[in-house]
Amino acid sequence: MAELKTQPTKASVAAYLNAIDDKQKRADCKKIANLMRDATETAPKMWGTAIVGFDQYDYRYESGRTGSWPITGFSPRAQNISVYIMPGFSKYGALLKKLGNHKTGKSCLYIKSLADIDVPVLSELISRSVRDMRRRFKPGAAR
Repeated sequence: MAELKTQPTKASVAAYLNAIDDKQKRADCKKIANLMRDATETAPKMWGTAIVGFDQYDYRYESGRTGSWPITGFSPRAQNISVYIMPGFSKYGALLKKLGNHKTGKSCLYIKSLADIDVPVLSELISRSVRDMRRRFKPGAAR
């Protein structure tokens, strides 16, 4: 079986964040990193070359394929900041209604800027998703 390409690395998260060209996006990403550090009580790690991830969970598909992924994380992209809400959004509709200008994918929340959203609502969304992931995936138990 092929191994997942995106793995944790020893690259510096601080160096990565400080290298973001856009001053506002850099500040927003640092704020998001602080929200995630508070929610997970873990230090960030670089996953691959462009994802800042916090904590991790182990999973196993019915096919037998296994892997690890951050419980939460984000990636500054050209058009937006992708925030990874790993449980998806089905349980968080009320929070999303209060969040402000955003789009969602399966487990990705896309925001242009923290100025477009309610940051305390984002913080609550991240915290709830972390709690839900930790309930579902006990540390060290692949599921």
